[in-house]
Amino acid sequence: MTTTTSDRPTDTAPPARPAPLTLTAAAAARVRDLMARAGKPVQGVRVGIKKAGCSGLRYQVEYAEEAGAFEDVVERDGARVFIDPMAVMYLLGAEMDYEDTKMQSGFVFRNPNATSQCGCGESFAV
Repeated sequence: MTTTTSDRPTDTAPPARPAPLTLTAAAAARVRDLMARAGKPVQGVRVGIKKAGCSGLRYQVEYAEEAGAFEDVVERDGARVFIDPMAVMYLLGAEMDYEDTKMQSGFVFRNPNATSQCGCGESFAV
């Protein structure tokens, strides 16, 4: 029996999965600044989701000293953001930005999965 080239399985890798979250230049700059000021060695920041607030869910950003199991890592311009595996389904397609205005400063998430948001912007629902 002969095997032709068309009968062989291809050795192509599956397409790369898109990152669950994108970073703006402003967010990357702020993450780099936080990493430099951490006071201890950190690899970046970790983004997670916590049940809280009037709408049900809240973004949680904290220092990441090391990568956790099964975490996605998003990098831009030297900034590294680890994504908690339990948060990925809530963050798919979201953008992480940093805004510094006269009234407030902090990370802002533009999340296409959010169906509602509380008035203060601290929590959301999906």
